Amino acid sequence: MTKYKEYVKKMLAANKELFEAFKRLHDEYALNPDKWQEEYNREGEKVLEVVRDYENRLCLQSEKGGYAKFTPALSEKFQAEIKKLFPMIYHIGLKPDVFTLKKINLF
Repeated sequence: MTKYKEYVKKMLAANKELFEAFKRLHDEYALNPDKWQEEYNREGEKVLEVVRDYENRLCLQSEKGGYAKFTPALSEKFQAEIKKLFPMIYHIGLKPDVFTLKKINLF
């Protein structure tokens, strides 16, 4: 198993309750984003902190080993693995009703 997949497994195992609760919220958010956006943002921040922590640990190990030039690719692979589990994770932090398009009448 590759190193980034090991770190994803470690992260999920060490924070099992957090990620199980987030998975339920994530699924609800995917079905109805308008209703769940504020709670998704609040709970998602906690999840993102954990994800960033484990990503930093992974990349630090790579940099210590003398493979610093491979760190960006490793980080992208780690993030892609997270996105497989939580496809809507990049929607954390969106503000509801900030961007609206006005209808333009041409005639």
